Amino acid sequence: MTQPPPALSALAATGASELREILLEVCSSPAWAAAVAASRPWRDREDLLAANAEAMAGLTADDLRDAMAGHARIGTPKPGDAVSEREQAGVRGVDPSVLDELRTANAAYEAKFGHVFLICATGRTADGMLAALRERYPNDAATEAEIVRGELRKINDIRISQLLDAPQ
Repeated sequence: MTQPPPALSALAATGASELREILLEVCSSPAWAAAVAASRPWRDREDLLAANAEAMAGLTADDLRDAMAGHARIGTPKPGDAVSEREQAGVRGVDPSVLDELRTANAAYEAKFGHVFLICATGRTADGMLAALRERYPNDAATEAEIVRGELRKINDIRISQLLDAPQ
């Protein structure tokens, strides 16, 4: 077993209301934050990531909407939000025509599914995200909800790892 990062012990010892706020920065679903907090103590990073996966698996459709509400539209990072800008770095400096295509495809997706197109954008290019959006657009709502659940889990895994790896 690897030595847990110091941030894990500090996180596990955090008071309930402060922990809730920290977890809501990772994922804006109150149900997810409550489930992850209730899984304490975590022995190591893998325990916390497993808690994320379990919490994501248990989210209802309303909980998923809460989780998606914390995410910017692909191609439009939230101004001044370092996390949003870092996660969508693949859209920086992209040809404006690609951003226009993303806006159009996002609008069609949102009209069909009633929520933003959600994808783990870290490490993806704008063209790659646009291709994924177009590939997923024909899905039915149930299939898309499960894909979104998986994408949210990946995003949360990255955010949790960044939280644990941050300098103390």
